Amino acid sequence: MLVEEDARGRRAEPQCVGRRRRQWQQHQFAYNEYTIQPQDGSILRGNASWLQKNAGSRVQVEGHCDDRGSEEYNIALGAKRAQAAKEYLVTLGIPGDRISTISYGKELPLCTEHDESCWSQNRRDHFAVNQ
Repeated sequence: MLVEEDARGRRAEPQCVGRRRRQWQQHQFAYNEYTIQPQDGSILRGNASWLQKNAGSRVQVEGHCDDRGSEEYNIALGAKRAQAAKEYLVTLGIPGDRISTISYGKELPLCTEHDESCWSQNRRDHFAVNQ
């Protein structure tokens, strides 16, 4: 996997599948939430569209949290976030056996500062493509 940084030094992870490069969009969650919001629909529809065109590919949905709360709580919350995205993709016609989920809780933050703008970046689902 190719890992790049944006202008502010945050990780941006384009996914490489064969010779195709696809920047998967992440979506953020509100504090202590795991429901997919209406504004996230366009992101998930775009990801589903790519998966429909690339039927041999699989995706792993990674649930992430900010650093507030216990490790156990955040692992469970990250799992709910990843599962919510999977269920949404299934409603868009992507077979569930092409989507796996994992929770990283608060273990892989994009931002490490202790303020709301940073925490909001860490409350996310990340999509990793597998062939």
